[in-house]
Amino acid sequence: MFRVSGLKAIVRALSNPNYGIYAAGNVVSLTGTWMQRVAVGWLAWELTGSSAWLGAIAFAEFVPSLVVGLFAGAAADRWNRLAMTKVTQLLALTQALLLFALTAAGSMTPPLLLLLTLVLGTIVAFNQPARLALVSSLVSRDDVPTAVAINSVLFNMARFIGPALAGLIIVSVGVAAAFAANSLTFLLFLLALTRLRIPAEALTAAKPQGSLWQDIGDGLRHATGHPGIAPIFLLLSACCLFGRPFVELLPGFADAVFDAGAGGLALLTSTIGVGATLGGLWMAQRGGGDGLERMVLHASFGLTVAMLAFVATDSLWLAVPALALSGVTMVALWAGSQTYVHLAVDSTYRGRILSLHGLIFRGGVALGALGMGTAAELLGLRLPVAIGAMLVLGAALAMRFHMARFGGPGNDPAAVSPGRRPFTPRKASRPLGRKPRRRLPNRAGGR
Repeated sequence: MFRVSGLKAIVRALSNPNYGIYAAGNVVSLTGTWMQRVAVGWLAWELTGSSAWLGAIAFAEFVPSLVVGLFAGAAADRWNRLAMTKVTQLLALTQALLLFALTAAGSMTPPLLLLLTLVLGTIVAFNQPARLALVSSLVSRDDVPTAVAINSVLFNMARFIGPALAGLIIVSVGVAAAFAANSLTFLLFLLALTRLRIPAEALTAAKPQGSLWQDIGDGLRHATGHPGIAPIFLLLSACCLFGRPFVELLPGFADAVFDAGAGGLALLTSTIGVGATLGGLWMAQRGGGDGLERMVLHASFGLTVAMLAFVATDSLWLAVPALALSGVTMVALWAGSQTYVHLAVDSTYRGRILSLHGLIFRGGVALGALGMGTAAELLGLRLPVAIGAMLVLGAALAMRFHMARFGGPGNDPAAVSPGRRPFTPRKASRPLGRKPRRRLPNRAGGR
């Protein structure tokens, strides 16, 4: 349910000059990114006509995050995050221009396309931790949850607009023009970044205390030892491995289960996007950081219900609301867990923890999609999704037990303030709630 105070929080966040400029440039850049993804896939198919090449191109975009993601997070904690975002944006612009020039000249080959996609994947792997950590410097602490949720809304808007624009450009002008349009969006975002006015102390890099390897180790220890982040990341891992990958099976469901063809696939995919957008808007108007751990837990239960409802029906129109619910819950998981990191983690560690968050999300989905797709070949489409839903349910119940058993400040990010050590229970020296009785001196003549 949307509240007036929540809508005011959205307006307040967007009214901040720094965040308003950032959000406008970001949605333009994200739209261009989705345009290029569609154009690269189409060009790969035109050049090869091979599904294997399509898979290789997708793998090249993703695999750099697995290899350099943690290093990129450590770099975001050492270097100026705004400068790092500008440099990676400039490199992405250069890559888009190379794609345009080679394609327009008729010199593009499958190996070149694979190499340039790998280059872009590496750039994005370094860009993401710095860009995500930058959000906390653009708004006040109270507006961080709203800003993170708005970013999710913008991402899902770009998911619709980008592919639609790419299709129009490819059909009317050609695939090279889509790359040129994307380079323009990168340039606009780069110009927006140059207009940000952030206090120097908010962007000052942490003073290195050791090697990059030591920084990575410290970040991992900080994440695994944190009373709130550790269980949230474990639950997020389960949802990314066993829940979110069912979306990759939608083409099979649209054809083999619902007999709806390409139109049905478009409806199913769009429904998830609509649910995700609504979920992001709800997160944005929710505001505040209270109860984020419980919200993430409830979202995982909701994802379980959505997946089981989806595989239990043969009706396309009963599957649609189930997918809308899945869109809402997946955004709540992503934005809720990311907001928790922003509020609970000291700035010194924020880049490394956010890089781990992105690594779980991207890596978990890729590995889960591979496993669920292989299982679907052997067991059919429905059973792997149902098994995945039960595994997510098991992880959610484990986190529910953790919260009931240990509780403490891990339930609220504000309870572990930035710069403090995670909560560690102390051994009581006497029964709680009782004070030691003071022994009075024994005086002569006293009572």
